[in-house]
Amino acid sequence: MAERKQYDALALLSGGLDSLLAVRTIMDQGLTVLGLHFVTPFFGKPHLIPFWKSHYGVEGVAVDIRQPYVDMVLDGPSQGFGKWLNPCVDCKIIMLTHAARLLPEYGAKFLISGEVIGQRPMSQREDALNLITKKAGVRDLLLRPLCARNLPPTPMEESGLVDRERLNDWYGRGRKPQYAQAELYGFTEIPTPAGGCCLTEAHGAARFVQLLTHRDRPSPGDFSLARAGRQVWADHRWLAFGRTAEDNDELAGLAEPDDYVFKLADFPGPLAVGRPLKGDWEPEAVRDAAALIASYSGKARKKFEATGEPVRVHVQRKGATETLAVIPARETGLAWAEPAPALVREWKKGRTQA
Repeated sequence: MAERKQYDALALLSGGLDSLLAVRTIMDQGLTVLGLHFVTPFFGKPHLIPFWKSHYGVEGVAVDIRQPYVDMVLDGPSQGFGKWLNPCVDCKIIMLTHAARLLPEYGAKFLISGEVIGQRPMSQREDALNLITKKAGVRDLLLRPLCARNLPPTPMEESGLVDRERLNDWYGRGRKPQYAQAELYGFTEIPTPAGGCCLTEAHGAARFVQLLTHRDRPSPGDFSLARAGRQVWADHRWLAFGRTAEDNDELAGLAEPDDYVFKLADFPGPLAVGRPLKGDWEPEAVRDAAALIASYSGKARKKFEATGEPVRVHVQRKGATETLAVIPARETGLAWAEPAPALVREWKKGRTQA
């Protein structure tokens, strides 16, 4: 087995502008840095790692923490949720804790993250930053290059490994220093701020809470499916279907053997995945879902309107395929509906009272 390449530091690499600038700031001092790009069902774009290397000169590797991250969300983050379902403080804690464990593998001496004091209300207040470093056990290992001169010196600075005077003192929500620095580095494509993951969004959180009301401990695969395409429910029956060809490809990759996979036989249209949460679907429910999916194919609808002939939909499950002839219909007997954001507040309220 080839010997693993060694680095001076490991960095949390989201791919947003701050994380890239934090890495480059330390690289400017002649130190080698490897970015850790954490992947969960709620965030992660590992396919962009080669792009970040070629465009920004930042080396990265994907780190899969899907199961521990899901466990953290399901068990309840120690610092609570934000406005929706976002565990922002615990998110940083779990990533830094995992990153610290990887230091020996890469011979690295310290960690880097791209926070700026005051930039985000939940996780980047000064008290929150202190709490994160304490809970993650990285007080003597973590350097925040973008706001370091607004914080006490770290052991890395005190030892001379890192020159404190070449670090930044950025503060607050303004982005001008970041854009100016990116221009100095010659970034031709300025990445947007990493922003919040889908747990910070009303409709994204609603999808996950809808799932949580029907399955006590969803798997990482369940949460990944809940992110994909368009989501509709009819009681415990869960249906995800594509809006684009990319959605269709993603859903096909997420389908499990026990799922119902719907695809129009004769026309282009959405691929759909129905995941049974409480036993097999009734034949009427399968047919109902097929009629709904057929209604999202414009060519299938026009064919039916012109001829009155039903549309064929293939339904695959457990290696077997059944072909149903259905009438395309948006309003069906089961009244499929998208999860509503109001579900999130009710679910959180119930957890608090419990």
